[in-house]
Amino acid sequence: MYRFLLSRQWVILTLVSLLLIPTMIRLGFWQMHRYDERTARNQLVSDALTAEAVPVEQLTTPGHAVTRGERYRSVTATGSFDTEREVVVRRRVNADETVGFHVLTPFVLTDGKVLLVDRGWIPADAPSQTSFPKVPAPPAGRVTVTGRLMPDETTAASGIKDLKGLPDRQVMLINSEQEAQRLGAQVLGGYIAQTAPEPKGDSPELVGRPGSEDAALNYAYAIQWWLFSVGVPVGWVILVRRETRDRAQAAVREAEQAEPATV
Repeated sequence: MYRFLLSRQWVILTLVSLLLIPTMIRLGFWQMHRYDERTARNQLVSDALTAEAVPVEQLTTPGHAVTRGERYRSVTATGSFDTEREVVVRRRVNADETVGFHVLTPFVLTDGKVLLVDRGWIPADAPSQTSFPKVPAPPAGRVTVTGRLMPDETTAASGIKDLKGLPDRQVMLINSEQEAQRLGAQVLGGYIAQTAPEPKGDSPELVGRPGSEDAALNYAYAIQWWLFSVGVPVGWVILVRRETRDRAQAAVREAEQAEPATV
């Protein structure tokens, strides 16, 4: 009755089914791994954002590489903005996905070290791409700023190419090592995305809070793959039973046709 399973068509179908089951199970576990990663990342970000602000030099020093646990930590610093050596970071977007610049201003601390402060986004409204845009001035004199500590940007981590030969006072990446060479000063590792004081007139537009990753989606995908892995053998059995029934019905019809007609 089941000799048809040895046919080329059914052998291929059975082998494909046998390959799909472990593949779908592995994909389910991979999605669960992604779920765990994203959940852990969300918790790490949440802990960092809710932690009490500390002086920036408690977390970073010149040459320090900001760690995952330090990223997004709220820090404070007291000093003054050095607008004469301010640069803009090219090809950055705001919340509306409009391309413009981020304003990167050296902040000279009371001990002489420099902290890089990303003051936020401004539109690309200069007469040309080579012109330095009009940048709203930060508070003058001695001031205390608060921001989220961020690691240095690299091409490997961000995917942004560090182009050379850019117009004066324009950069592609926010990198403390590069800025230390440009400024000839001791620059604290990483930088901060300013959160306070808020700029007058809402410009530059402060960088938004990091969003949470949709870990629940990966959990749903994992369940979906595992259900698919169960559905494959169930579907195979259904197809076998249907084929068996169809062949049995075909055999009955052939037998009826072969019987001699009654006189």
